[in-house]
Amino acid sequence: MQIPLKYGCNPNQAQARVVGDLPQGPLSVVNGAPSYINILDALRGWQLVRELESSTGLPAAASFKHVSPAGAAVAGALSDAFRQAHFFDQGEWSPLACAYAKARSSDRVASFGDFISVSDTVDESLARIIKPEVSDGIIAPGYDPEALDIIKQKKGGKYVVLQIDPAYYPPATESRTEFGLTLEQSHNDSTIGADLFKNTVTKNKAIPDDVMQSLIVATVTLKHTQSNSIAVGYGGQAVGVGAGQQSRIACTRIACDKADRWFLKMHAKALALKFADGMPRSEKVNAVDQFVRYHELDDAERAVLAQSLVGPIDPITEDERTDWLSTFDGVVLSSDAFVPFRDNLDRAARSGVKYLAQAGGSARDQGVIDAADDHGMAMAFTGLRLFLH
Repeated sequence: MQIPLKYGCNPNQAQARVVGDLPQGPLSVVNGAPSYINILDALRGWQLVRELESSTGLPAAASFKHVSPAGAAVAGALSDAFRQAHFFDQGEWSPLACAYAKARSSDRVASFGDFISVSDTVDESLARIIKPEVSDGIIAPGYDPEALDIIKQKKGGKYVVLQIDPAYYPPATESRTEFGLTLEQSHNDSTIGADLFKNTVTKNKAIPDDVMQSLIVATVTLKHTQSNSIAVGYGGQAVGVGAGQQSRIACTRIACDKADRWFLKMHAKALALKFADGMPRSEKVNAVDQFVRYHELDDAERAVLAQSLVGPIDPITEDERTDWLSTFDGVVLSSDAFVPFRDNLDRAARSGVKYLAQAGGSARDQGVIDAADDHGMAMAFTGLRLFLH
């Protein structure tokens, strides 16, 4: 199997292709000309959504950027406030379409120009959601004819559409070449389900079923995210992903800050925003993102935001932020390795996190357990590290 690519990671890396040992490989190009990064995002995203569906029994979707998910989710009902906050219409959608709407909403700013991965055949409902979004491509196990006609129109007919054989599984050993040397390792075939979180080490040991689903989604998401990584989950969705940082507290701050913004976009003050005439959806998305972090903006940034909105700006106060974030029950946090210091839990508590999962095994485990108890959290030690590089 050989698939020519536009170029490598950068346009000056002109020689690029996908090669495989099978005469008829599991991946095919249905439309467009994929790049090297498109393929990386597609293959990482496909593994994530396939595992999410296997672990939860629900259709799954992910929005990938630079080989890590900006968001991931399984199917579930969408509230009117959710649809308004994230600029989705009120139509009837398939479960798969709802899964992608959730995944895209996790970080709409980061998802600008994403690569979409979905676990099931793309239907017309999902295609109509994708059509107005700025996106580079999609991978799926199949496409309904009506859906394919819609998405192939994107980007002047150049939208990248990939199809993968859902029956394909990789060899037990995987390899990569770095600086002319080949590294080999066993494929990470660890499975993630409710049994993984049985070892609760805190005084609070109760993890409700609906929370367990979010914990599974957050942890599967981490398995396919560049390390170090932290994911905050809610309602069957990874609402904040902190990826690729050298310190775990940096991951936690990023993930929790993203989750805070996701929750705050459904605050009454955010929903009441009026936008200047003619603003495209992408600029509205950026304006809302700036509004919910108004306290972080300097005067120049606030002046630019004011030009995007109609009427005076009534920012969300610190007390209102705290009160609003406290109304969301079932917020979870998962870590791809052990959490070494309590500062991670102290930051997570400010975002309403009450349930955690981490590998455990640190010399400082007891201090972190004590911190979880201080915050009334239920924390599970999984004994499973999920590094990805």
